[in-house]
Amino acid sequence: MPFRPVQSEKLSTAVVRQIEELILRGILRPGERLPPERELAERLKVSRPSLRDAIGLLQDQGLLSARAGAGVYVADVLGSAFSPALVHLFARHDEAVLDYLSFRRDMEGLAAHRAAQLASDTDLQVVQAIFDKMEAAHSKRNPDDEAQLDAQFHMAIIEASHNVVMLHMMRSMYDLLREGVFYNRQIMFKQRATRQLLLDQHRNINSSLQARDADAARGAVETHLNYVETCLQDQAKAERNEQIAQQRLAHEVERS
Repeated sequence: MPFRPVQSEKLSTAVVRQIEELILRGILRPGERLPPERELAERLKVSRPSLRDAIGLLQDQGLLSARAGAGVYVADVLGSAFSPALVHLFARHDEAVLDYLSFRRDMEGLAAHRAAQLASDTDLQVVQAIFDKMEAAHSKRNPDDEAQLDAQFHMAIIEASHNVVMLHMMRSMYDLLREGVFYNRQIMFKQRATRQLLLDQHRNINSSLQARDADAARGAVETHLNYVETCLQDQAKAERNEQIAQQRLAHEVERS
């Protein structure tokens, strides 16, 4: 018969499973510090030796890392998503930007569609709260804050789609965007007309999600990223034209 004796789960194993789940679901994020040992043991209602066993196992798995005198942190499990050589290759070739936006358009359109259908009310409250912050940052005209909230808004939608593979993959992609590998978001938020259009586009995305209109949410995301692509192409063209104009000016000065 295919039955085995039922064994009670060790406390340390239960702790491992809970922390693994928090990392898998993206609730505990790379670089995030765990509470001090005493506090964490009290929260989990386990002994400190059981907690230490669990932390040790998670460190062996590469999910947690200890820093001398600083505590225990969630490991940078996304660090291996792209090799340094590939990251540098992306940064040197403009076509990578268009491929990146195309990839985002497909993935985030799907995420928005799923989120409209599958997100809990609390998920949508998170999206709404971030959009409210975007409106507040817009009125203060702080491009750095707007760019940061832009990333948070899009990640909240991906989180609300409840697909853990997409979540970790897109977090890795956003880390590259934050580092300026593909383009500088802050530049887009420095232009008044562009800033207003971007806010309106995010409002349309949010409204569609709150209404749980899956097709409209996907369409709003695609419209937004199409606009971003157009802006980046216009910006690149303007920079090339300026370089040519400066060459002409330098040549005229030499001739005079």
